[in-house]
Amino acid sequence: MKEICTTLPPYAKAADGKGTSADKRGVEKSGAKKAFTPLILRRQLCFFAAFILPVSKLLEAPSLLAYFSKGDLLIPAFLHYVLQTGMLAVLLYVCSKSERPLYARLRDVSAPLARTVYTLLAAYYVFADLFPLLDLERFVYTAFFDTPPAVSAFLPFFLLSAFLCTKNEKAIGRSADLCMPVFLFAFSGLIFMALGEADFTQLLPLFGTSAKSDFKAFYQSLVHFSDAPLILPLLSSYKYQKGDGKKITAAYAGGGGFVLLFLAVFYGVFGSLAPRETYAFDKIARYFTALDVVGRIDLLLVYMITVVLLYAYALPLQLSVQCLTRAYKKDNDASGADAEKKRLIFSLSINGALLLFVFFCSKYYNSLYRFIAAGMFWIFPLFSVGLPLALLFLKGDNDNGKNNSKRHKPPDLSPDPTKENAAQNEKPDDVAPSGEEIRDEKKPGAATTDDAAKEAGAK
Repeated sequence: MKEICTTLPPYAKAADGKGTSADKRGVEKSGAKKAFTPLILRRQLCFFAAFILPVSKLLEAPSLLAYFSKGDLLIPAFLHYVLQTGMLAVLLYVCSKSERPLYARLRDVSAPLARTVYTLLAAYYVFADLFPLLDLERFVYTAFFDTPPAVSAFLPFFLLSAFLCTKNEKAIGRSADLCMPVFLFAFSGLIFMALGEADFTQLLPLFGTSAKSDFKAFYQSLVHFSDAPLILPLLSSYKYQKGDGKKITAAYAGGGGFVLLFLAVFYGVFGSLAPRETYAFDKIARYFTALDVVGRIDLLLVYMITVVLLYAYALPLQLSVQCLTRAYKKDNDASGADAEKKRLIFSLSINGALLLFVFFCSKYYNSLYRFIAAGMFWIFPLFSVGLPLALLFLKGDNDNGKNNSKRHKPPDLSPDPTKENAAQNEKPDDVAPSGEEIRDEKKPGAATTDDAAKEAGAK
């Protein structure tokens, strides 16, 4: 008899022992969710917190703090960073409770609630950027033009901002990578030039002003130091991993160290004249002795920081567009076409409206400052402190007592030896025996039917 060989695999198993494609499709249909793909990395979040957020505090905030606190300008700035670092730690703790993004967790509670929160966040970003945009326009006209420029001189900023707003969170991460070396080189150069001219004794005594003046400096500068809401939308495109909270918080605290160093050198250079020295980073290195010989090389460093500053002031508008897009895009937008369309519409609308605002309202600078920084200051702690604390009530994956490391465990597609052996032993009748089984039946000493017939004929 010819030996019959077969290569049929055991039932419900592929030839490689990892399961058939039908098995995998069955696992997918059984409820396994698609993994969340982050758009921004931990490194980029650290660069964002350490090198982009501090630059917006180097323009108008130093003279504002010096006006109210005099030599104690470091105290309200330090309190700002203590508060915002705590709120950032709260946000990162909320992220650590689940592998799902924040917006998806808000939608689990209530879809209208998630849409409302992100719409209010978008409105907050626009409101918080009104006064800084007026500062930026005045700085550009003062630092880059010897004579009053045309009204359209500030238009390129809004063209750049409109372009940035059409990009998603991945572009923010790449921008953070690019801004890191630019900021470090320019900031280090300006501090090096100004350090030799600084007299730090002007900061003494440390608590020379009243607590009332320090508190007034604190709440009137909230418009410049409310950073926690700026990080919130990025955390919806970020996947938290163990140990990330300490690193991102340390990066933000390092950015605060840059700001405190700059404030100390700034007041050490100008002293009692500091409240009148607006646009601080443009003027801090002007007394460097070598400038009389080599010229105003400090302006090259000023231009480099201005590049980062332009992006830092366009960032709230970009985050506003991202929040609106996330809140109002179609749920079944797999290709992303609807999200791109809405980003374009929101970008043109927001940047066009703010262009008109800057054009018509720049002459009311003092009135707008009193309205935003003094009259409506409570809006900033509402979003920078109240919102992170409210997010603590979001449920996490480990709220039911399970270990955090076991959440969202992927389905096990590896073969089970027990089931595989059982499948091999329980072959149906219509499967032909393999050649090895036929050879096993012909063991030495076992009599076959042909051998028994031959023995009978011989007898």
